[in-house]
Amino acid sequence: MSDLITLTRPTRTAPAPPAPRSGAAPFRPDIEGLRGVAVLTVLAFHAGVPALSGGYVGVDVFFVLSGFLITGLLAGPRPLALRDFLARRARRILPAAAVVLTATALGGWLLLDPLRGADLARDLLAAAGQFANWRFAGQQTDYLTATRDPSPVLHFWSLGVENQFYLLWGGLVLLLAKGRRPAVWPVTLLVGTLSLLLCLRWTADAAPLGYFSTATRLWEFAIGGAAALLYRRRLFGSTLLGWLGLAAVLTAALLYDRATPFPGSAALLPALGTAALLLSGPGTGRWYQAGGLLASPPLRAAGRLSYAWYLWHWPVLTLAQARYGALPLAVTVALALGSALPAWLTLRYVERPLRRGRSNAPRKGLSVGAVALTVPLIAGLTLGGGAVRALGDPDAVVVIPAGAPSGPLLLAPGVQLTGLTPTLARARTDHPPAGDCQIALTADQSPPCLFGDTRSPDRVVLLGDSHAGQWMAGLLSVVRQRGWALEVLVKPGCPLPTMTVRDEVLGREYTECDRWRENTLTRLATGPKPRLVVVAGLNRFGSAEQRSAGWATALERLKAVGAPVAYLADTPMPGKDVPVCLASGETCTFSREQALLPEPLLTDGLATKYGVTVLDYRALLCPGEGECPPAREGVLLYRDTGHITSTLAATLAPRIDLDLRTAGLLP
Repeated sequence: MSDLITLTRPTRTAPAPPAPRSGAAPFRPDIEGLRGVAVLTVLAFHAGVPALSGGYVGVDVFFVLSGFLITGLLAGPRPLALRDFLARRARRILPAAAVVLTATALGGWLLLDPLRGADLARDLLAAAGQFANWRFAGQQTDYLTATRDPSPVLHFWSLGVENQFYLLWGGLVLLLAKGRRPAVWPVTLLVGTLSLLLCLRWTADAAPLGYFSTATRLWEFAIGGAAALLYRRRLFGSTLLGWLGLAAVLTAALLYDRATPFPGSAALLPALGTAALLLSGPGTGRWYQAGGLLASPPLRAAGRLSYAWYLWHWPVLTLAQARYGALPLAVTVALALGSALPAWLTLRYVERPLRRGRSNAPRKGLSVGAVALTVPLIAGLTLGGGAVRALGDPDAVVVIPAGAPSGPLLLAPGVQLTGLTPTLARARTDHPPAGDCQIALTADQSPPCLFGDTRSPDRVVLLGDSHAGQWMAGLLSVVRQRGWALEVLVKPGCPLPTMTVRDEVLGREYTECDRWRENTLTRLATGPKPRLVVVAGLNRFGSAEQRSAGWATALERLKAVGAPVAYLADTPMPGKDVPVCLASGETCTFSREQALLPEPLLTDGLATKYGVTVLDYRALLCPGEGECPPAREGVLLYRDTGHITSTLAATLAPRIDLDLRTAGLLP
């Protein structure tokens, strides 16, 4: 995806603005205007407006606002019953969300290919079930799924956080408010402190979890809750405090960018700025007060529209880009602004009628919420069912075709496939059969990972990153023919060449990779000697000079193992999601020049110097000098943007076997 939406780190979207209080306190027009500021910064960020590179801090503004308004409502002189509170939340939030989710399902059916439609269907179920934040946290911490195009309902992660907060905080505050009211204070401080500490830790160690987790966002709600408790006592209120708060929010929106570790300590600036604005009070509406500026008619109009506008703008942008590709800045800005129209219609015909209905009975509110949850679930299931039927049977058994042991053809003579193998329905799951042996990003030790005849004293070691792991099925076939064992030592995103890299999924320097590399090389050197070590890896880390120097250091360490070493040259990098591309009906070829980089072991003489046997199948996967194909002879070559299918690896087993025997590395 372009600069508009694609992020190599967790995509930042703002949460749904909180609903106004119903009679809990006098209406504050400055809060309505603050909602408008927050949603406009978020829209500008998603539209790619350069000046607002930190516009995602609207997330903090909205979370603090929620904490302020909800705590003020629940801990007030006449707190609601939990059932009444949840009924009001359901009426206010869920119907508009249901409308947008259902419309997004329809848009996905019309504009997306079946594979992305199936992905969207799963996302819709998570969004409707109010746990989208955990689904997207799981995706973005998974090395193999983190680079997919963002979901059109990605922004519903924040609605999940909000509703989880409403349920947990509502029950807790109401329980405390009915008992010893002063207990609200220490609980607010305790929850906020623990959440902030966890946020600081996870932002540094596991950025997606730090961003999407409810636990790491509660401190922002707690800041708003503390501000509500202080505001009730009229302990603050000054013009200077308001301007300092507004300056803090705008400074973060203007100076932060995608490289800013977030939320972490960086989120303190907009969160505390929002609290300062709330504590400064509404003012008198004068121009020289921040509250007066926020209460201006344009900002208040944006604030009234903020919830529905927030819900609509992201699907509009992502579906348009999914259909037409990267869009110019003028178009993205126009789309973001244009999404105000369906937002206004939703406000006019859904939000207001339900919020101002004749009956405020809790039963009716909960019934409305139940319907609003059910409708998008049905829409998601319908979309998913249609997508699955279009892709074929996802449970169909994949039959590995016999591969040619040599020559220019991939398949053995006489073998012909009538359709694509694996099918597009199975492509995303055509992974190596490694199980838990492809370890987590934060792990620095590989567990015992033996396959084949695990009792055999003879073993082959497969070593490297996920571009080594992709060859597992082929090597497993080779060792099984001999009754040997295959040991898999693979860590995603971690180059075997000695170099320190940054992991964009974690959002920081990949220190676990350095430790894993050292631990694994030491383990090989001190353990039983294998019959053969097969190494491979993504040929894209660092510069050409760094790759060459890194490989020299790693190969020097492997000499100490005393076993022969074979190197599988890196496979072509399509640079596009091949199954998605094919599902959309395109040809999906890609440039050979861009897909292949020089191999240091060949161009720098490292293979000769260290006695490494090189197995190079690049010409088989990318024949000719021009365009590379996404499939050959009916075999789908790639399962994503850069990894080969496990089916292809198994098909290449006879070729790998022959080449290793010819080199004298296998009997």
